[in-house]
Amino acid sequence: MLRRLYDWTMGLAEKPYAIWALALVAFAESSFFAVPPDVMLIPMILAARQRAWFLAGVCTFASVLGGTFGYWIGAGLYDTLGARIIDFYGLSEQFAEFRTRFNEQGAWAVLFAGITPFPYKVITITSGATGLDFWLFTISSIVARGLRFYVVAALLWKFGAPIKAFIERWLGPLTILFFILLLGGFWAVKHV
Repeated sequence: MLRRLYDWTMGLAEKPYAIWALALVAFAESSFFAVPPDVMLIPMILAARQRAWFLAGVCTFASVLGGTFGYWIGAGLYDTLGARIIDFYGLSEQFAEFRTRFNEQGAWAVLFAGITPFPYKVITITSGATGLDFWLFTISSIVARGLRFYVVAALLWKFGAPIKAFIERWLGPLTILFFILLLGGFWAVKHV
């Protein structure tokens, strides 16, 4: 099944709506969706390495735009929608304490979450809910998300064929590792 999903994603790169699907996933992941856009970005770049920079740009733009949506969920809809999302991730109790400390290190938190497997949507909503300066948030998001997606694009562009062969050979274990890192990010949110 994993192989079929990988092959489907590789084939998706050639479809005219692939860019829109990537942008939608990148947008949603930054505000409310759990699956990072890398699951689409990596196979799309491997399928069309000459488009690596364009795809990283689409991913960055859509992710920052989704992050601003997450910010506004936190700022304007925290009581109705944002609190439910934070509660869904089991962070309601920690949020009150975290909120008071957040703005002291807010830009660093945005940078950290934007680059790592840490759930970025939690930081975007928190940034809005705690009133982190919107422009500081936006600039930090552009730097972090751009760095993340352009580094991935650069590595895949430079080492595409060997990386593609490596991924295809080790798809199962790499998928398990990816989900361990993703779940580790959620665990860190609960216990940090």
